[in-house]
Amino acid sequence: MAGWRVFITIMSDRRVVITGLGAITPIGKTIDVFWKACCEGKSGVTRITNFDPAGYDSQIAGEVKDFDPYEYMSRKEAKRMGRFCQLAVAASKNAMDDSGLDMAKEDPYRIGVFVGSGVGGLDIIEAQYKVLLDKGPQRMSVFTIPALITNMAPGMIAIKFGLKGPNLCIVTACATASHSIGEAYKNIKDGSADVMLAGGTESCIIPMGVGGFCACKALSRRNDAPEKASRPFDRERDGFIMGEGAGVVVIEELERARRRGARIYAEMIGYGANDDAYHMTAPAPNGEAVARCMKKAIENAGISAGDIDYINAHGTSTILNDKYETMSIKEVLGPRAYKVPVSSIKSMTGHLLGAAGAVELISTVLTIRDSIIPPTINYEFPDPECDLDYVPNTARDAEINIALKSSLGFGGHNAVIVIKKFSG
Repeated sequence: MAGWRVFITIMSDRRVVITGLGAITPIGKTIDVFWKACCEGKSGVTRITNFDPAGYDSQIAGEVKDFDPYEYMSRKEAKRMGRFCQLAVAASKNAMDDSGLDMAKEDPYRIGVFVGSGVGGLDIIEAQYKVLLDKGPQRMSVFTIPALITNMAPGMIAIKFGLKGPNLCIVTACATASHSIGEAYKNIKDGSADVMLAGGTESCIIPMGVGGFCACKALSRRNDAPEKASRPFDRERDGFIMGEGAGVVVIEELERARRRGARIYAEMIGYGANDDAYHMTAPAPNGEAVARCMKKAIENAGISAGDIDYINAHGTSTILNDKYETMSIKEVLGPRAYKVPVSSIKSMTGHLLGAAGAVELISTVLTIRDSIIPPTINYEFPDPECDLDYVPNTARDAEINIALKSSLGFGGHNAVIVIKKFSG
């Protein structure tokens, strides 16, 4: 038993670092373009072009324009995937290339994939159901089921790159990507893997997806000014903006990253997860569960709330989320909450749903790297119930050592990640 306790202690001491980034977003399909747009406060929200949105309450979204899957995979591979899966493979390829991993030199059984999606292949369901109704079951694609099931994202990533380690598809709505990264972090900490690709992907800007969210009364109706519609924490916010894209990070155990001479962006030091247990879609009043989740991540990181320099918020631009998330930050940080900058890049990208947490964590990593906090754009009318420093409208130079990233999902799912500047 003593030997077993020593093994557990050694595993828990394993440090986890971020060595690769990949993002396909409405404001950029490469990390450099994405980050430049974030720092310049550029909106990727436009009138929907994927279909004619006339008649929908919300007619605007953050689409990934001019995405060519053949830049990342063969035509044969692309034909077998839904768009959400294509985006995931593309972001993973970018992250793998960025990390410098050479699979010819790696043990594939020590590298895993945790990539989830909130909705998955809704576009496949919509299209093939129409085929079924119009032409009958014999005309449906042989790839209907494989292309739509959500777990095909990590499955196809593993097949593409030959990754034979732990492989899971976590589905927790808009907290999906953060949970995926957090659970991947735990797998490296406990020794189940040495390297993980982790994140999320989403693509459901289609009639069924937009119509469903409109029915929930969750989306902004500011159709006459798309670029102004996503306005987290602003008094005039009226709902979130649907977005699409994918974000994947490569995380790995520190010593092996050092041995292969990897570039280290930041260190991941804490993770927390819990649930509101309150309502299907509405956050719990006062943000109590979110505050507990933040405290759990901070405790897991072995730091104090006073060490947090920046918060990359979930910040959806909905009335209740922004109000209660603000309250949770105040609960965790106390009076110091007014001195800690908070921002939401959903003001620029829209809400990438199951991909949001990963793309936003990537922006947080780059915030630490470059000492630049991306702004919350469209912050024009202060809300007395949202009265923190939201880095309004313009990026800010600031030295950030430790940052916290929060994600919240339908069903009451909460996930919080803590990262820090790598110091050796």
